[in-house]
Amino acid sequence: MAQALEFFFDGEADTAVRGMWQRLERAGVPSLATRSHRRHRPHVTFALGGAFTRQTRAELAAELDLLALPSIWLYTLGTFPTTENNLVLTAVVDAELLAVHSAVHDVLAKKVKNPVAYYLPGSWVPHCALAQEIDTPTLAAGIAALHPVEPVRAKVDEVGITDTVTGEVDILFSRA
Repeated sequence: MAQALEFFFDGEADTAVRGMWQRLERAGVPSLATRSHRRHRPHVTFALGGAFTRQTRAELAAELDLLALPSIWLYTLGTFPTTENNLVLTAVVDAELLAVHSAVHDVLAKKVKNPVAYYLPGSWVPHCALAQEIDTPTLAAGIAALHPVEPVRAKVDEVGITDTVTGEVDILFSRA
């Protein structure tokens, strides 16, 4: 079982990403909205690993209350060079986004077992997943369905720990 630290978007950005998921579906590309048994919310994952303890969650919540969470500009349609094709909308990486990422990883250091290396500082490519585990022709169809992409300015409304099996989210921070 893995858990993910996810930053969820404001209503306008959430609607924009869901619109992209719908465009993919209309093009015959299984989007993240229908690909999994759990209900996905548009987000950017900041960390992934084994269980986040109650103490670690409390420390993260306290740190998040101190941070100025920047808007996340989702700008580039892309994929990763792996054998599993994923279609993603990557974020513009700026100093503010990297500072928040570093701050949360300072809290998580040596507290989360089996951290996934892709999400560690220096390796992280911030992105919002649009479609996962699709074959190459389907990836090409997805790119064609979404290109050109309108940039999405995502304000962070909530931050939570998501159980990647059940989809259950423990909200650590909310602007509401």
